Amino acid sequence: MSSPQTATTDAIGTPEAIHAAQARLHAASCARVTCAPVRDLLGEDTQEAAYAVQSLGIDRRVTAGARIVGRKVGLTSPAVQAQFGVSTPDYGVLLDDMIADDREPLDLGRFLQPRVEAEVAFVLGRDLDSPTTHVADVMRATEFVLPAIEVVDSRISGWDIRIADTIADNASSGAVVLGTTPHRLDGLDLAGVGMRLDRDGEPASTGAGSACLGSPVIAVAWLARAVARHGRPLRAGEVVLSGALGPMVAATPGHFHARLDGLGEVRTEFTGRAATTPAVDAPTTTDGGAA
Repeated sequence: MSSPQTATTDAIGTPEAIHAAQARLHAASCARVTCAPVRDLLGEDTQEAAYAVQSLGIDRRVTAGARIVGRKVGLTSPAVQAQFGVSTPDYGVLLDDMIADDREPLDLGRFLQPRVEAEVAFVLGRDLDSPTTHVADVMRATEFVLPAIEVVDSRISGWDIRIADTIADNASSGAVVLGTTPHRLDGLDLAGVGMRLDRDGEPASTGAGSACLGSPVIAVAWLARAVARHGRPLRAGEVVLSGALGPMVAATPGHFHARLDGLGEVRTEFTGRAATTPAVDAPTTTDGGAA
């Protein structure tokens, strides 16, 4: 007989296993504790089952009153894809309670194992509902872009994640802080956008738009195709996080300040203490974060 934390080989990826994986993640989130990976229930490489877990979790939160306000792309760096043994990014869903006010401190107590990434956020003026969406379609559909700080978080103990774990855990989503000065895409070279993220005035991470599949616009086009195929296309008004521009760093009490060339800056302050405080920054590469 298998333990509550382990599925038999025959049960991996079944509807029962999918519901068990979602229940494990939900219980961890509610109790403010981390949990064991869910890949033992889903299989390490079963993205379809992992997205089913993610959908169950989002549906649960929407039923409880949350509202979908956007999506996010993860695993946009080729080096990080190689680390996870995949050749494509993944995606998650942004809910209204994830959007943080840049004028108010963020309490680390709402997170378990938070890390910080700097990204380009797209705000759509039109739907992107085709499974054949191209970069030109994204350019036409984008109302404006903003600099953003994403707080990524994992319900999985010690960030011991593989592709199935992070997808099931809503692509390791936590919170988003958006800049306040919108910029049209006209004339912007997002692939060449440089990024510097400071922590208490000291450099913590650097990168560029080319870390996102070559360009943040390419990452959004990939996302539009992927979610359209899954029956949840991007809609006008949604915010899309296009992927980390550089390595993610541990979220610790203090001030974080991201500067993106041509897009301005975004700031946030963390106070308090996370449920599980990372001793060191998460493993990263020089060309992108992990989530």
